Formats: sequence, C-alpha cells, structure tokens
Amino acid sequence: MKKDILTLLDLTKEDIDGLLGRAAGLKKMQKEGVLHRPFEGKTLGLIFDKASTRTRVSFESAMIQLGGTPLFISARDTQIARDEPVRDTARVLSKYLDCLAVRTYSQDLLEELAEFSSIPVINALTDLYHPCQVLSDIMTVMEKKGRYDGIRIAWIGDGNNVAHSWINAAAVLGLDLVLACPKDYHPDGEILKKAIERGAGKINVTEDPLEAAANADVIYTDVWASMGQEGEHKTRKRVFEAYQVNSRIVKHASKDVIVMHCLPAHREEEISEEVLEGPNSVVWDQAENKLHMTKAILEALIGRRAGEPQNSFSDSL
Repeated sequence: MKKDILTLLDLTKEDIDGLLGRAAGLKKMQKEGVLHRPFEGKTLGLIFDKASTRTRVSFESAMIQLGGTPLFISARDTQIARDEPVRDTARVLSKYLDCLAVRTYSQDLLEELAEFSSIPVINALTDLYHPCQVLSDIMTVMEKKGRYDGIRIAWIGDGNNVAHSWINAAAVLGLDLVLACPKDYHPDGEILKKAIERGAGKINVTEDPLEAAANADVIYTDVWASMGQEGEHKTRKRVFEAYQVNSRIVKHASKDVIVMHCLPAHREEEISEEVLEGPNSVVWDQAENKLHMTKAILEALIGRRAGEPQNSFSDSL
C-alpha cells in the first residue's frame, strides 16, 4: 500500500522519529564517504509550479545519491497547463515513475494528484504547507539541542505555509510552539483548531514578538511576502516591521538559542544581517539537512512501493 506525505498529519510520531533517525544515519554515511545506492532503475518525478533552489536541488541530489534518476517537470510544460484533468496526468505519471514530488500553489491540486496516483506523492510545498522543510528543521533542532521534547520554539512573522507545518508538527510530536504574528496575519484558523484539538502539543498565538521570544530555545522566521504575494510586499513590510528577528529579539531568548530561517532570506527585513550571520544562526546546517531528510523520505516511500515487508510506514525507516 502506497503512502503519501501531503501534510505532517499524514505521519505518526513514530514515523517522524524514524525519519529523524534514518536521516541522521544517512548524513553520517555521506560524511564517511559510504556509497548507498538502493534506487538503481527508480525514477522520481518533480512537478514544480514555483521557483526553487534548495527544494529542487535537494530532491534531485538525494535521488541521484541514492542511485536513482530525478526527472524535473516544469508545470507549465505539462498538459495540466492545457487543461488536461489532473486525474489523467496522475494516472499516466504513475505508469512512468516510482514517486512524485510536487511544488505548487494549490493544496487541492496536490491532493487530487495523490488520490489518482498509484505511486507515493510528496508535498514539496503548497500555499498551505511545507512538510519536508519542517522535517529537516526538526532534524536540525535535534542536532543542536539533542531532543525536540521540552524545547520552546518561537515562530516570529507571517502565519504562512511553513508556520502551518510547524503547527502540525507540534500536534503530532507534542511540541511547545508559540507563534507571534501581526493581526490579520495569523495562521489559518482551521489548521490551528485541528492541531489544538489533538491535544498533544502546547500551541499558542500572540501578537507580541518579545513574548514569543522570551526564554525560547529556537527562534524561527521566514520571508514576510511569500511567492504569489509580491504585490503585497510594501504593505507587509510596514505591518511586519516590529517582527524583525534582530539582536533585541534574540536577547529575550535563552542564552543558547538557535535562530532558523528556511531561506531565501531578505536581510534587514524579516531578519537582520547581524543575526543571520551571527553565532546563534544555524541556517546553513538547516539548509544542508534538507538533503539528508529528503533521502530518508524517499527511502521510506519508494521502499514501500518496492514491496518490502512492512506493517506500518515507520517500519520502512
């Protein structure tokens, strides 16, 4: 039976712990120069509607390092762009590929692809979620802090797709998460409600960035205007001015706080140059870990399709 990762709510705590452990192992193997190429003859399709640096290169590199072949498909070059039904594309690609990663605007389009695909489908970003990003972020927290339980995580900025995936991660893993967002830029109410109702995590929303940063072990921020919101940039820049992650914010956090950003960063907007390049920043390790986490995800999903005996998703990790 195939498994998709469309949101982090598709995974259990055991699934995520398994991915974290496997990603750490794969990273160690790479550092030691150990070749691991189980995917000879396997192909990963990448349908991208949005521009990408880290996500595209990490997926392509991961598949190549695992011995398989990535196939990049610009969404505008597909027949979907000429009004072919999504379900038809899904059925055909399932005949050619072993796995499909999709980076697009619409979560509904992604879910329809997954519904009609017989191969695993991975959310490589939509306007609502960015699950693979947050999985690699949690891997970075584990590396720097040794654990994720009992760690206070402060999200400062827009209640966007990455914030939504952090909310889902908190719901699954029981994280202590506080989100500081301006009025009218809070996370989606239904996503927040669903996560809180699970009762596993401690999830709070405030409009005060200093309150969020107080005693935080992790401070996380992202751009103020995401792809597709460029026309709102001037307005958002004014609204979010007090939400810049700078030395004033960092001083309110724990002494050994780590600062994270999923990149690309707009220096002196959502984060100051001083903090981004400073001793608390772990953004470059965070970016590297996208590669290793992606390899773990692909192993888990394509391994299932290969017919390995597994009782649950976490058994494949």
